[in-house]
Amino acid sequence: MASEVAELELHLVQDVELTRCMRLRVESLQQRNEKPQDGEKLLQANEFVYRLDFSRQHGLRFLRWNVVLEKPGKVTIIGTSQHWTPDLTNLMRRQLLEPVAVFWKKAGAQEVDWNEADALEFGERLVELARIRKVMYFLLAYTDGLEPAQLKCSVVFKV
Repeated sequence: MASEVAELELHLVQDVELTRCMRLRVESLQQRNEKPQDGEKLLQANEFVYRLDFSRQHGLRFLRWNVVLEKPGKVTIIGTSQHWTPDLTNLMRRQLLEPVAVFWKKAGAQEVDWNEADALEFGERLVELARIRKVMYFLLAYTDGLEPAQLKCSVVFKV
C-alpha cells in the first residue's frame, strides 16, 4: 500500500492595507512634486500587494501553483525579499526577486498558461524563504483587462 502524500495549500491573500499605504506614498510624492529615492519601486495602478502566510516553515517541497483566472488576461507574480515594518520601509527594486511567475489566459481558452520553468523555480524559492520567514509578500501586476477579483491563486507544497 502506498503511503499518502500530505499536501499543504497556501493562498495568496491581498493585503489591502499595505497596498493602500504604498499608493499613499505615490500620492504624497506627486503632491509634493518630489522624486522617489534612488532605486525605490513605486506601486503602479495595476499592481497590488499580496501576502502568503506560512503555517508551516520546515519540511516543505514545492508541488505546484493553483491559478484560476475567471476571464482572459495576464497576472505577473513578483516575490519580494522585503520584510515589511509598521513604519512602511520603502520598497526598493533590489528587493524584487527573480524569476517572476507569469500566468495568462487567452480569449476563448479554458486553461491558464504560464512560464513553466520560471514558475517552478520561483515555487522552489518559496520553500527556501519559508524556512526563514512566516510571511512573504508579493507584488501582483494585472494586465490585459484582468483585475484582482478575477484571480484565485495558491501554492501547493508536499509536507
